[in-house]
Amino acid sequence: GRATFGGNLCNAAPSGDSIPNMIAHRAVATIAGPSGTREVPVEDICTGPGQSCIGSDELLVSINFPSNGAGFGANYIRFIPRNEMDIAVAGVGASVSIADGKFTSARISLASVAPTPLLVEEAGEALVGQPVSEGVIQKAADLAKAAAKPITDMRGTADYRRHLCDVLTRRALNTAVERAQGAS
Repeated sequence: GRATFGGNLCNAAPSGDSIPNMIAHRAVATIAGPSGTREVPVEDICTGPGQSCIGSDELLVSINFPSNGAGFGANYIRFIPRNEMDIAVAGVGASVSIADGKFTSARISLASVAPTPLLVEEAGEALVGQPVSEGVIQKAADLAKAAAKPITDMRGTADYRRHLCDVLTRRALNTAVERAQGAS
């Protein structure tokens, strides 16, 4: 299938894979309408399942991604039970910047575990200023797991989705760290 970042964002599905990735990358949407143009961070677009802050008389004009310097890495990882069902049970987007062996910035976002894609600010903040280590990454994963507000449905139980938030956050962060260290 084919999709676009803009289409996924306007659809505002909690399970949209591209939205947590855009959130992790600090993307900003430009929205235009009769009242003018406004810029909205992607994490503020989705207001509920299938609902957004984009008015019926407005259009999504663009999605802008800030440039990232040396020491930046990002990753999105999701869990799907089988290829025939391409909707994530849970997904995690992570981005980090690293300098001198310490996190200088970090963002963690979740998919399919809340009514909207979710930026977990406290998980990213827990990394900043800390040395890159499994213990620090685990603390961020614990915070992401605690922030999840999953439901139980045919794809998985709420407890299973919380467990996945922990596992996927660690994996996404570890890959983002590898990419950041390879980029420096």
